[in-house]
Amino acid sequence: MNSGVDKAYFLEEAAHIVDLDQIGNTLVIAPHPDDESLGCGGTIALLRQRGYSVHVLFVSDGTMSHPNSPSYPADRLRQVRETEALEALRLLDVPAENALFMRQKDTQVFTPDSPEFAEAVDFVHALLMSVRPATVLVPWRRDPHRDHRASWHQLMAALAKLPTQPRVLEYLIWLWELGTAQDMPGRDEMMVWSLPIESVMAQRNLAIAAHRSQVSRLINDDPTAFYLSPELLMHFNKPRELFLEETTNYQ
Repeated sequence: MNSGVDKAYFLEEAAHIVDLDQIGNTLVIAPHPDDESLGCGGTIALLRQRGYSVHVLFVSDGTMSHPNSPSYPADRLRQVRETEALEALRLLDVPAENALFMRQKDTQVFTPDSPEFAEAVDFVHALLMSVRPATVLVPWRRDPHRDHRASWHQLMAALAKLPTQPRVLEYLIWLWELGTAQDMPGRDEMMVWSLPIESVMAQRNLAIAAHRSQVSRLINDDPTAFYLSPELLMHFNKPRELFLEETTNYQ
């Protein structure tokens, strides 16, 4: 499976329709501002339509998308990306007070071997104790982006401290574009869930577009800048969102 099409086919073939009411009140772990809209924006919108609470934790500051921009140094870019994130959440009907920004350094989110890892885990644990979500949405554990994997590890360490575990559903970001065969879930490793989002796709797409610094040439003075091109965004232009869940929960 070398192509995004092949990967998608394998997961679509295995998918079961997820019951939105079995997701319930939700905490979303977003390694960067825009991951929440790309990976589960439609799910967020549908949960809010049902009246469920949604909180979003943004792990990194997002400042390495344009590391060499003279006009947008790190502090300014962080403010831009946080403003975009809040606008995206507004479009998804998530109140601003339900957004939290950890501001770990982009591309340097703390891994288990980092001295700062324990402090980050304590932060996530305190948030879980405060919000008490029924479900946590987090990027797939073997997502090719190291910040996504690190965010998953922080969540897992925090969950280990809880007396009662919420449901954990892992959403997909870079698996389509950059994933290798080793990054893919095994057929017996994970349940694949699909949530139809056709009714809220326009709303979800507006949320993605709110991240203007990432989907446009708003910042045009960094030739090394990251850019969510229309070709990349095609991976997310499907009337469903996919989630992975450990099969051990069903054995």
